[in-house]
Amino acid sequence: MGFSSRTIAILISLAVAAVILAGLFIGPYLPFRTRVLTLAIAFSACFLLIYFSFEILIFKEINNIYAGLEHIKRKEFRKMSNKFLFRPDPLQRIKDEILFMAEQKQKEIDELKRLQVLRREFLADVSHELKTPIFAAQGFIHTLLDGAMDDERVRDKFLKKAAKSLDGLDALVQDLISISQLEKGVVKMNKRPMDMLPLCREVFEELEMKAQTRQIKLHLQQNGHQQIMVHADHNRIKQVLINLVDNAIKYGSENGNIWVALIDGKRKVLISVTDDGPGIAKEHQNRIFERFYRIDKSRSRDSGGSGLGLAISKHIIEAHRSTILVNSELGKGTSLQFKLSKPKVL
Repeated sequence: MGFSSRTIAILISLAVAAVILAGLFIGPYLPFRTRVLTLAIAFSACFLLIYFSFEILIFKEINNIYAGLEHIKRKEFRKMSNKFLFRPDPLQRIKDEILFMAEQKQKEIDELKRLQVLRREFLADVSHELKTPIFAAQGFIHTLLDGAMDDERVRDKFLKKAAKSLDGLDALVQDLISISQLEKGVVKMNKRPMDMLPLCREVFEELEMKAQTRQIKLHLQQNGHQQIMVHADHNRIKQVLINLVDNAIKYGSENGNIWVALIDGKRKVLISVTDDGPGIAKEHQNRIFERFYRIDKSRSRDSGGSGLGLAISKHIIEAHRSTILVNSELGKGTSLQFKLSKPKVL
């Protein structure tokens, strides 16, 4: 059975006390050499007594500190108990704990700095995105008020441009509201069994004219299936497919191709949207789902859109307990894919 440091210190202190008492009472009756030896032992014992007394005090304080660190780690800032346990190498353990806590705090600081940078970028981007349509509509309307109202041709042209700018502003605000609600978890997914094939054809019909303006062909790969069922929110998944295909049309190559593939698995269906465009560099692939992030900002703004489509799509897919993965190589196109659960068979 082992003894704790405290027990050992107490036993040694008792032995020291016994030696000192023996030296005081028996010393005068002993020979000179024996008395010298007894006094030396007594002084050594006193030294050991003082040493172990300090050790007990130091151990107590160290263990109190250690207990405090444990409470801080658990975020328990209540009054600490006076009870403590002796541990091996307490100073090393405290050093390790302090270094660990410092490392964790540094990670938190780094994350806060990263979020601060993202927040500044977001504020700058949203200010620019809001400013552009507002200034455009403002310019058209002021031009009309300054005298162009009398020219019917100019009036109709400028009113249409102002209306287009305001429509873009409205779409941007609606997207900001949507992504805010998705991030907060306010929007509930209305999941039900649905067939992906007619949904994909519906998306193709809506985007066919836009694809034709860039001479892009849309292809649906279904591997001969007549029906591919998933358990998902019809309107939200349609929104995701529109965003992904629309992005492929905007940034793909003219006279190119876009493939939407549906691969039916045992429990899930894999949906992928692939183009044969210029591809995305590695340094951009992890950031394309950030709000307002654009690889080529000038070209992206010319292509229209709020810059929130992929961010909204990411949150919708995550609400379906899945993730969007990007696979791209410069000069060889881009593929975005995600999985949806199949309906449970009763």
